[in-house]
Amino acid sequence: MQNNQKGIKLAIETCNFEVDNLHHLELTPGNYVKVSVSDNGCGMNSETLKRIFEPFFSTKQRGQGTGLGLSSVYGIIKNHGGTITVYSEEGVGTTFNIFLPAITKAVKETKKNSRKIVSGNETILLVDDEAIVREVNQEILSELGHRVFSAGNGRQALELYQEKGNEIDLVILDMIMPEMSGAEVFAKLKELNPKVKVLLASGYSVEGQSAKIMAQGCNGFIQKPFTLELLSNKINEICNYSA
Repeated sequence: MQNNQKGIKLAIETCNFEVDNLHHLELTPGNYVKVSVSDNGCGMNSETLKRIFEPFFSTKQRGQGTGLGLSSVYGIIKNHGGTITVYSEEGVGTTFNIFLPAITKAVKETKKNSRKIVSGNETILLVDDEAIVREVNQEILSELGHRVFSAGNGRQALELYQEKGNEIDLVILDMIMPEMSGAEVFAKLKELNPKVKVLLASGYSVEGQSAKIMAQGCNGFIQKPFTLELLSNKINEICNYSA
């Protein structure tokens, strides 16, 4: 793949990879699939490389986006028993290597899921700091028949809930946000309405801080990226409307 405007090339390679005790990768020895994504772009300096997997780190200026969401990528890969490494040089390019455990078992025939995508007419407050994620999910929820309010950060979410709380049936809350975290927003929402219904969304598994929020009365958890079917059924389970 090539960007004709800047002449940047993107190469994607896959191969089988065996990890033994001699490798310095933080992986259990065994067979893995290696996916390498390389470009010949501007590259990164050593200081940037140290921070690229931090949740709120970005080299982009305010208003220019929030980068590639590499912290979410890192979390998803680690949750699947793999790891990701990166090599980069300024003026040369960057290579990301993804290692995921290989499955050697024979593929069994699976039955099609009989569950259907459930539509509804609830009013939902969607809270996510990534604009593109908000826009896509707002469109999905609207297609499902829901009325949607959206907020780009915790303070906006609380202001909207204070104003529209009597109309809102469910809050879909991003776990990791700058300034005010999902945990802080959840606590404030519970103060405003102890019976508030919240669906927690995160690129990480339901462990650690997510588990703490669930223990405090959060109504459900959904891991990013999620499918339309999973989202619709989660909303159905929490809001208790019939299909």
